[in-house]
Amino acid sequence: MEKPILSPDFTIEDIHKLREYNYYLTKDMEPQERRNFYNERGWAFQREIESERLK
Repeated sequence: MEKPILSPDFTIEDIHKLREYNYYLTKDMEPQERRNFYNERGWAFQREIESERLK
């Protein structure tokens, strides 16, 4: 599945597209792999937020 293209208004349909895409990325992962997948992305986002706060 290709990465979804989101609309500029970010509608409920965009949320559905993201959830479907996320499901396809993680459906064959073991539970520990899935936790690592989410944790890595979560920490990357947290670092991004912190770097913006420091500016």
